[in-house]
Amino acid sequence: MLIALKLLGSIALLMYGMKVMSEALQKMAGPQLRHLLGAMTTNRFTGVATGALVTVAVQSSAATTVMTVSFVNAALLTLSQAISIIMGANIGTTLSAWIMSAGFSFDVTNLVWPVFLVAIVLIQMGKHRYVGDFLFGISFLLFALGMLRATGMEMDLAHNTSVVGFFDSFDSGNYLTILLFLLVGTILTFIAQSSAAIMAITMVLCSTGVIDIYQGIALVMGENIGTTLTANIAAMSANTQARRAAAAHLLFNVFGVFWVLCCFYPFVRLVCSIVGMDPGAESQAPAHLTFALATFHTAFNVTNTLILIWFIPQIEKLVCRIIKPKQGEEEEEFRLKYIKGGLMKTPEISVLQAQKEIAVFGERMMKMSEMVRDLYRTTDESEFKRIFERIQKYEQISDNMENEIGKYLGQVGDAHLSDDTKEKIRAMLRQIGELESIGDAGYNMARVIRRKYEAKIDFNEQQEAGIKAMFALAQQAGERMLEMLNGRREDFDFQPSEEIEAQINDCRDRLKEQNMRDIDDHVYGYDSGSIYMDLVNEAEKAGDYIINVVEARLGASHRTTEQTANA
Repeated sequence: MLIALKLLGSIALLMYGMKVMSEALQKMAGPQLRHLLGAMTTNRFTGVATGALVTVAVQSSAATTVMTVSFVNAALLTLSQAISIIMGANIGTTLSAWIMSAGFSFDVTNLVWPVFLVAIVLIQMGKHRYVGDFLFGISFLLFALGMLRATGMEMDLAHNTSVVGFFDSFDSGNYLTILLFLLVGTILTFIAQSSAAIMAITMVLCSTGVIDIYQGIALVMGENIGTTLTANIAAMSANTQARRAAAAHLLFNVFGVFWVLCCFYPFVRLVCSIVGMDPGAESQAPAHLTFALATFHTAFNVTNTLILIWFIPQIEKLVCRIIKPKQGEEEEEFRLKYIKGGLMKTPEISVLQAQKEIAVFGERMMKMSEMVRDLYRTTDESEFKRIFERIQKYEQISDNMENEIGKYLGQVGDAHLSDDTKEKIRAMLRQIGELESIGDAGYNMARVIRRKYEAKIDFNEQQEAGIKAMFALAQQAGERMLEMLNGRREDFDFQPSEEIEAQINDCRDRLKEQNMRDIDDHVYGYDSGSIYMDLVNEAEKAGDYIINVVEARLGASHRTTEQTANA
C-alpha cells in the first residue's frame, strides 16, 4: 500500500510540477507567445514550426492547443492555420518524453535541492517571481521523476510472478494485444487528462520489465489519441470553427495510429535500432527502453506531420463535412469576408477590400440593433436570455472586427501610397472605431433593458411611444449609413443624415423634459424614469456614432458647432 501511494504521489507531483512550470512560462512570455501564434502562420510550414516552438516553450501541448482553439473561436486564426499549429504542438510535446526518459536513466534528485533553493529565493524576492515559479516547477518535475525511478526499483515488479504472469498472458506478437494496450492507453489518458502522467507510468512499467517494448509503444499510441480530449472539451462551448480545429487534432493522431498499426512491428524495430536495442532480446537495459519510448514518440509525430502537412486543405474540408454548424450559428461566427490574410499586390485594391469589409461590419452592427429591439419587445424569459447572449456575442464580434480591420489597414498604410489613399485609410480607421462604438451602445442598451426586465418595470404608453420613436429614428439613420458604406460616396449627400441626427437630438431633448415633469407629477417612479432616460440616451449615442460613420465615409466637415458639441 505504501509503495502504491508513493507511485500515485509521484505521478501527482509530476503533473503538478509540469503545470507550475507551464503556467510560469506562459506568464513570462504569454503575450509574446500569443502574438507569435498569430504572426508566424503565413504558411503551413511556419505554422508547424510555430506550434512546435510554442509547445517547447510552455512545455504543454494542451496549453498550445487550447490557446489555438480559443484563437480560432475569436477568428484570430483560420482553421488551416490552426491545423498546422496543432501539428507542430504534437512535435513540441515530445520534449517532455525525452526529459522523462533522462530522469529514468539516472538519478536526478541530487539536482533538485539547489534548484529548490534558488527558486524559493527568487519567489521571495518578488522581482523575478515567474522565473522562481518556473524553477520551482522544474524542481518538482525532477523530484517526481527521481521518486518514480526509485519507486519502480522498490516495486521490483519484474520478480513479482503474479504481475509478470498477467502481462505475459498477452502475446505481443498478436495484433489484438497491441489494440488492447492502445485502448488502455487512450482510456487512461482520457481519465487523467495528462499524457505526461501516463507516459511516466509507461516508462515505469517498461523500465522495470513488467511490459515489453511493443506493449509500451502501444500504450504511447493510445496516449496520443487520449491527449486530444483536452482540446475537444475546450471547444465544446466554442463556435463551429473551434470545434473543427479540435476535431482536426483528433483526426491527425488517429490517422497516425492507423498507419503505424499497418506497419507496426517493422516500425518498432526501426525505432529500436536507432537507440541500439534489440526488441526481441530477453533482457533490456532500462535506459534503452525509456529512450526507445521517447524515440518512438518523436518519430511518430514527426513522420505523421511530414505525411499530413501536404493535406491540410483536405483535412480542413473533411472536418467541415463532419462538423456542421448549428442552426443560426454560422452567421454569428466572426469571420472576415473580404480580407483573407495578406495584402493584395496593389494597395488600392487592398483599400477596396477593407472598405467592403467595413460595409459588412456596418451590416452586423445594424443586425445587433435589430436584436436590441427584439430584446425590448420580448417577455419570455428563455427567449430574453437567448437574445441577450446573442447581443453579447455581437459586441465581441465588433471588438474583433475593429481590431482585425485596423491591423490590416495599418499594414496597407506601411506601403508607398498617394495622399488620397492615405486620407481614405484615415477615414476608414475612423469608420471602424465609430462602428465599434455602435456595438458598445447596442450592448449598453441591452444591459439597460435587462435592468428593466429584472426590476419588472413596465413603461406607460407615453414612455413606450418615446422609445419607439427613438428606435425608429436610429434605425432610419442606420439604414442610410449602410447605403453609404455599400455605395459610392460621390452618390450621397451628407444633409439627409444630418437632418435625421437633428431629429434624434430634438426627440431626446423633448423626452428628457417630459420625463422630468412626469417624475415631478408622480406619473411614474424615479426608478422607471431613470431606466427610461438611460435607454433614450444610449439610443441617442448610437445615432451620434452612426452620423460619425457617415461623416467619415463622405468626408463631410460642415457640421454646425451646436451639432458637433452635441455629438
